[in-house]
Amino acid sequence: MYELIQVTEKSFYIQSPARIGLYRTGPDRVCLIDSGNDKSAGKKVKKHLDERGWTLEAIYNTHSHADHIGGNQYLQKQTGCRIYAPGIERDFTEHPLLEPAFLYGGDPPSDLRHKFLMAQGSEVLPLTEEVLPEGLSLLSLPGHSFAMAGFRTEDDIVYLADCLASEETLDKYRISFLVDVGAYLDTLERVSRMEAALFIPAHAAPTEDIRPLAAANIARVHETAETLLSICRAPASFDDILKEVFDRYGLVMTFEQHALVGSTVRSYLTWLKETGRLRASITDNRLVWKS
Repeated sequence: MYELIQVTEKSFYIQSPARIGLYRTGPDRVCLIDSGNDKSAGKKVKKHLDERGWTLEAIYNTHSHADHIGGNQYLQKQTGCRIYAPGIERDFTEHPLLEPAFLYGGDPPSDLRHKFLMAQGSEVLPLTEEVLPEGLSLLSLPGHSFAMAGFRTEDDIVYLADCLASEETLDKYRISFLVDVGAYLDTLERVSRMEAALFIPAHAAPTEDIRPLAAANIARVHETAETLLSICRAPASFDDILKEVFDRYGLVMTFEQHALVGSTVRSYLTWLKETGRLRASITDNRLVWKS
């Protein structure tokens, strides 16, 4: 774990729970694509840099989830590097309390205030095409989070962040975290048409052909949607729906999973409502959903 793997002359990745990209901007200068899940990850990254005499110029965060920004604070304090994040992801990265608050829908209890959902804050600048080094271009990949970004290098390596999960992950967790189902499907359709020398997703094996994995993720979204429509054949409250999702998929309810899966289910309900396949109504002071 945390092995540095060279892909081309300039493009690398660090094998970690959420794969970290590394791009050489000069003979002794590099930038990172994400920073790992915590301070410990940041230390392992810095060890690679120190061993090679590389200076870290910048971290480009793909999105604000804690397993991608957890090393930010440590690396910024140690190196003085600039950190960039796209759109609203910048606010969540700079103020990590927003993540558990968003998931919970209010002031989050201590059960959700831990490093897996709430990283340490860092000073963050807006990520735009103009701030990128020569040879790196920006890809818009919303859906898994509000404004997630990916990157393409001049040597045709594409870093895809969390826009795809491995088939093993899909089978294990059954329902992948999403904030915007429609945007996610649009992203997957665009990704499935991309060509590159190598695709590097954060949570799936690097591959030269991304189409089979994109198809598997698209199919799982539609399968989940059909499951929710089936559950809602009779009017059902959100709590009824969430319990049935956990029961059907054999998931174990915890405070954290209630927040993560619950947020995703709400996103599906919104998408199904906005596309006319589900309706919501108030009955006896209860919000109920009906397909």
